[in-house]
Amino acid sequence: MRNDDVRALYDRTMREHARPDGPGVRVERDGPLVRQVGGPDDWNGVVWSSPDLDAEGADAAIGAQIAHCTAHGLPEFEWKLYSHDRPADLGDRLRAAGFVPEPPETLLVAPVAPLTGPVALPEGVTLRPVTDAAGAELMAQAHERAFGTDGSRLLLQVAKRLEEAPEDFVALVALADGEPVSSARMELHPGTGFAGLWGGGTIAEWRGRGLYRALVAHRARIAAERGYRFLQVDATDMSAPILVRLGFTALGTTTPYVYRPGR
Repeated sequence: MRNDDVRALYDRTMREHARPDGPGVRVERDGPLVRQVGGPDDWNGVVWSSPDLDAEGADAAIGAQIAHCTAHGLPEFEWKLYSHDRPADLGDRLRAAGFVPEPPETLLVAPVAPLTGPVALPEGVTLRPVTDAAGAELMAQAHERAFGTDGSRLLLQVAKRLEEAPEDFVALVALADGEPVSSARMELHPGTGFAGLWGGGTIAEWRGRGLYRALVAHRARIAAERGYRFLQVDATDMSAPILVRLGFTALGTTTPYVYRPGR
């Protein structure tokens, strides 16, 4: 498929007809937008906006999302803006309304099959599927050590997903001498053909040894076994070059615009 066709398929199946990313959340249409709605510990935000959205409609839609966030007492609300979304100045309008942009990421997609080959792990490293609370704790520890951020929210989300809806969710942690040194997860979206790779991170002293690549290959094999055609990643500047070398193609960028009431 051409890149434009893959992006159109992604927009239609993963954004316009998005599915909830976990238990206790719902996806709803709000005029020209599609958003996910959940509790304060869930991801709340806009995942799709109509390509016909004009300047007047954009301002009205932005105001409606601010009102929604405030009425539900959410600590934050995200508008996930893609580089091909319209109107062209939508980012400027979000900033003017109080949304704060976070670093942009590259939307990368690759066919699953070429990524399923074996990748050797470094000596002394094992991959452990995350299937229970103890595994979720190890995953959160690896995340904290790799990214230098608090992993408590991730721990809550993974534990909840494993308890209530584990069937379309894959999580892994890499252990070196029993210590968590890398982790990653995958969201499977039945009926879309896309599996999303999330959270791949390795602690500094273990980078450059093939762990990231091994985690991609392991998840690709699972996606292939379940009949998925494409892997999708919202990649940071650190991971994007690795993924491009593995065969991923950039379809654009995505920028999280975050609204936090009272700030």
